[in-house]
Amino acid sequence: MRTLYHLPLDPYSRKIRILLGEKKIEVDLRVEQTWERREAFLALNPAGTVPVLEEAGGAVVAHSQTIAEYLDETVPEPVMIAGTAIERAEVRRLCHWFDDKFNREVTEHLLGEKMMKRFLGLGEPNSEAIRAGHANLDTHLSYIGYIADRRVWLAGDRFSLADITAAAHISAIDYLGDVPWEDYQEAKQWYARIKSRPSFRPLLADYVPGMRPPPHYEDLDF
Repeated sequence: MRTLYHLPLDPYSRKIRILLGEKKIEVDLRVEQTWERREAFLALNPAGTVPVLEEAGGAVVAHSQTIAEYLDETVPEPVMIAGTAIERAEVRRLCHWFDDKFNREVTEHLLGEKMMKRFLGLGEPNSEAIRAGHANLDTHLSYIGYIADRRVWLAGDRFSLADITAAAHISAIDYLGDVPWEDYQEAKQWYARIKSRPSFRPLLADYVPGMRPPPHYEDLDF
């Protein structure tokens, strides 16, 4: 059986967990506390980051987008990067948007300050960074709403890796209770459709000791 080394609230890990669920691939999930810098884990991925997918035969694939494209090539149904060349390019553009821009402007400011600092004992959250994260989140939710109002899914007519990537990042912030859903109805409706997918439900069962999510977090009807 494949093994996925992950962290429950890490959006990159969540991206691969959703994808595995969509493709109905069974894996052994192993939580990897990356800050411990375990030698055995560093031997698998010298970068020391999750997610890391280890095949039953011992082959290792690291980095979420690399894993996603690898799985889409080796387990092609359902295809998550599909369509014409320009349609596939749009899927990849949006994956990069959320994995890079959203992560840098929102996730690092909110999840990093509110949760990772706590785990790593790095002191109190930076209120300026949190304010910046909230302001940036508003911009991104508006962008999601703009796209969702004009397309069936974020990258077009098909559910794709772009939706998975965006939802993985949003879900981690939603766990903190920081998403003002009532102000962004188009984005909320898009997220609700993803939240109700069977592949997404295991994520809603994740809990961080001492920090429970808001009541709506695991409510499929919001």
